[in-house]
Amino acid sequence: MTRLKQAFTQFRRSSAFAGFTLFLFVLVLNVVVQGPASFFTGRSLNTLFSKNMPLILTTLALAPLLISGTLDISVGIQLALVNVVTIMVAQEWGVSLFIGFAMGMLASLVVSAVCWYLVSALRLPSILASYALIYIVRGANVLIMSKPQGKVPAEFYKTYDSLLGGILPVSALFLIAVLLIWLYLMKTKFGRNIYAVGGNPRNAFAAGINPAWVQFQAFMIKGVIIGLAGITLTLMTASGNPLQAEAYGLRALSACIIGGLGFGGWGSMGSALFGAGFLVMIQNTVYYFFTLLPKVFPGFTVTSYWQNLVSDIIIFLGLLMTIVTAKEQREALKQGFVKQLKGGERHDK
Repeated sequence: MTRLKQAFTQFRRSSAFAGFTLFLFVLVLNVVVQGPASFFTGRSLNTLFSKNMPLILTTLALAPLLISGTLDISVGIQLALVNVVTIMVAQEWGVSLFIGFAMGMLASLVVSAVCWYLVSALRLPSILASYALIYIVRGANVLIMSKPQGKVPAEFYKTYDSLLGGILPVSALFLIAVLLIWLYLMKTKFGRNIYAVGGNPRNAFAAGINPAWVQFQAFMIKGVIIGLAGITLTLMTASGNPLQAEAYGLRALSACIIGGLGFGGWGSMGSALFGAGFLVMIQNTVYYFFTLLPKVFPGFTVTSYWQNLVSDIIIFLGLLMTIVTAKEQREALKQGFVKQLKGGERHDK
């Protein structure tokens, strides 16, 4: 009992506690609104995972960047890049979709390396550099695929949208793989260095750590996760669209902050996961709430715009509450945003 209490006390002091609390609250609210009998079914859970996996993985992809003290808000449009490269490679080259997946992953890594070079090597402000990258990647997407087209073989998207053993959503395997890889990385030298660089890059350099190299590793990890997110987006939509998912970048950043992540050495992958879960549960709860209203008030109708407005207001309130209540995170965000706008410093002097 004492160990359990100590573990809870330690978790309560962690960066992920605020995000976990918000996630738990909306999860319970979702179960109440949707109904336990409807929520706890394989079909319901499969829909939650398969339709939201691209956003969940995009949120996780930002975690290593934020922890290392940098940022890339172009991650949303990068999902579309992976999508169009995957579809067009398979379609134009006449090869297996797996080759398309590999080329899409490579494209994600290339863009991640370019963003790292702009931010860590040239020391441009990360917010401005990655914002400009949105338009560059969007233009590349349209050059590769001028209009929505292509298709994914039925066996691929049907497998993605299915249950393993009638219980586990196949789409959840992507999430499990990312979390296992991250747990392994946290036990390596990189796991120690990323927090040191994010917390104080100058002190990290003085201790023999190369901040630019650590951030390069963080960008490559981000590239791999975005590649996986782009693959799930392709399997979910079963087609190609060069202009989709752009909003995922800012939504993923909001989820990270709600979950307890700050700029530089503050937060964890668990924080990002809880933040993404909060966004997913809010959207699901609002959807079922507005579905119930016509049953309670016959003749009542509402457009999807109202649903989006209500869910976005709740997300904003959750974002505000997290920042206001977590003093350490508030300071980390304040200092971090200033650094992202100013650009990087040299640590080799």
